[in-house]
Amino acid sequence: MLNTILIVGFGGFLGAVFRMVFVDLINKFLPHSINLGTLFVNILGSFFLGVLYSYLQNKHFSPFLNHFINVGFLGAFTTFSSFSYQSLLLLQNGSYFYFVLNLFFSISFCLLAVWIGLLVFK
Repeated sequence: MLNTILIVGFGGFLGAVFRMVFVDLINKFLPHSINLGTLFVNILGSFFLGVLYSYLQNKHFSPFLNHFINVGFLGAFTTFSSFSYQSLLLLQNGSYFYFVLNLFFSISFCLLAVWIGLLVFK
C-alpha cells in the first residue's frame, strides 16, 4: 500500500509540474480572455487518458504504472480527464439519463461550490 501511495504521489508531483509549465507557456504565447492553457491541458489529458484506457483494455499493464500515469500524473495534470472518461462510459453504455445527470450535477454543483467557496472569505 505504501508503494502505491508513493508512486501516485510521485506521478502527481510530475503531473502538477507539467500542468504549471504547459499552462504558463500557452498563456504566455496565446493570451486570451479564456484560459487557453487550462483548456489545452484538459483536452490533452483527456486524450491521453482515452489512449491509455484503450491500451489497458487490450494489454496487461503493471498496476504501479497504471497508478503512476492515470491516477498520479493525469490526475494532477487534469481531473477533467476523469470526468470526461466517466461521462463517455455512461454515454457508450446507453445510460443517457445518467450521462445528462452527471453533466448537470458535475458542472452546476462544482460551479456552485466555487461560488460558495469564494463567498466564505468575502
